[in-house]
Amino acid sequence: MALVAAMLALALAAASLVLVLADVATTSTESAAQQLASPPAAAADGKRPSDAGRALATRNPLYKTGRLTDVDCDPGDLPAGSISAYRRFLTRVTACLNKAWAAQFRKADLPFSKPRLRIITTKVKTPCGLWNAGADGVYCSTDRTMYLMISRAQLRNPFPLGITRLIAHEYGHHVQQTSGIWAYYWAARSGAGKAKRLQLSRNSELQAECFSATFMSTMKGTRLVTDSDWAYTVEWFRKNGAKGWPQNDHGKGPTQAAWMTRGFNRGTPGACNTWAAQARNTL
Repeated sequence: MALVAAMLALALAAASLVLVLADVATTSTESAAQQLASPPAAAADGKRPSDAGRALATRNPLYKTGRLTDVDCDPGDLPAGSISAYRRFLTRVTACLNKAWAAQFRKADLPFSKPRLRIITTKVKTPCGLWNAGADGVYCSTDRTMYLMISRAQLRNPFPLGITRLIAHEYGHHVQQTSGIWAYYWAARSGAGKAKRLQLSRNSELQAECFSATFMSTMKGTRLVTDSDWAYTVEWFRKNGAKGWPQNDHGKGPTQAAWMTRGFNRGTPGACNTWAAQARNTL
């Protein structure tokens, strides 16, 4: 039963990773879940990204800060059927992420601000657009808010590691936004063709997944992140991670698993520089 619950929870968590872009929406034929993100206002001016702007993505100061700070995160139990326990768990994981990434931004001498957290049980309209049925997690860059859904299915079958990985992925997009990486991303998309936009999307999503894995690595060996549960999660993504994205805007399953493994094993933001990686490593 525990294995079945974990499989269901991973499927639900993975389904919330679709990216809706400002000028083209990529939706899955297998899932209605979406992750929403809107570009900063400055990215809509039609200007091509400068070399300095590209450096924010390819040579960001975060990449030189070493291992992600271990903040001794222990969000506690996540029993099935308890909304209050679920809210407490989400809040505690987010607090851990705030501490870890704030410390990393200080090392990089970059300004840091926490994302807002909004926990919901029914779909809402965000500044980035309508909430699609079935979505579990959303990061909206317009109001810098993580919207986290407590669905009935997740409430019945919580998988703490999977839920933590999902929150950390959404937080990874906030890291991209706050560090300036997304400023290049949105500028580079302006005027780009479909193939280039898909490549940029993969760079963004794979990096967020890698950032998530670096955070998970700080809890390696704890009751939340056991070796067996992490290995199972990576293998699940290797086999299933790309099934919902026919346009390949998130990377193929083995590619997702590779960046998860890279982030987890190295534990550093610098391991997650998808923007300087060869194209064959972000397919």
